[in-house]
Amino acid sequence: MLRRRPSLIVFDLDGTLVDSAPDIAYSVDVALERLGLPAAGEAKVRGWIGNGPAMLIKRALTGDLWPEGEVPRFDEAYADFMAVYEANMCDRSRLFPGVAKGLAALKSEGYRLACNTNKNAVFTLPLLRQLGIADYFGFVACGDQYKKLKPDPDSLLATAEYFGIAPELCVMVGDSANDVQAARNAGFMTVCVPYGYHGGAGVEVLEPDAIVESLVELAGVFGVAG
Repeated sequence: MLRRRPSLIVFDLDGTLVDSAPDIAYSVDVALERLGLPAAGEAKVRGWIGNGPAMLIKRALTGDLWPEGEVPRFDEAYADFMAVYEANMCDRSRLFPGVAKGLAALKSEGYRLACNTNKNAVFTLPLLRQLGIADYFGFVACGDQYKKLKPDPDSLLATAEYFGIAPELCVMVGDSANDVQAARNAGFMTVCVPYGYHGGAGVEVLEPDAIVESLVELAGVFGVAG
C-alpha cells in the first residue's frame, strides 16, 4: 500500500509497458553485423536496455555495462542502429500482459497518466501510437528532450509541473533501478513490476513502495485520498 493515493501516475516505457527488447535486439545485431562484428543476441541486449540508445550501443560494442572513454566505431554503429530501429520498432514489440486493461481501468477511474522514458521521442511516440496506448497519456517525456536521463529527476519533476501536481502526490511505475532512483530523487512514490529489464536481480532489492505483478493490480495498492 502506498502512503497516499496519487493524483498522477507516471509509467516507464521499455520493460514496464512494452516488451521492446526483440526489436531493439534485432536492430543492435544488424548494426553490429554491418561492422563485421558478431551479433549480441536478445538475452544480452535485454540487460543493456534502460540508459538511452547511446549507452546501449556502447555496451553492444564493448560488452561492458558501464564503458568508459571513447568507443571505437561508435558513430557508425549508432547511426546504423537508429536507422534500423526506426524502421523496425514495432515489428516484434508487444504490450506486456495486463497493460491495456490496466491503463483503461485507471483512466476510467479518473487518474491522470503520463509516460516517462529514456527512449528518444522519434521512437517513443510512434511506438505508443502503433501499440494503441498513446491516448491514455496526457504527457509524454522522452530522453532526448531533457539534459539528463533518469535516474536524474529533471524529467519527472517537469512531468509533475506540467500537470501542476506536487511530487509527493505522484507515483512512478517502472521496472528498474533507474526508475526507482529517479522517483526518489524527485520525491515521487514508487511501484515496480517484476517482469522488465532490471539486470537479473529481483526488483525487491530496489525496495520500492510496492510491487505489482500486473498493471491490473495497480489501483489496489493506492491508499485513500490524503
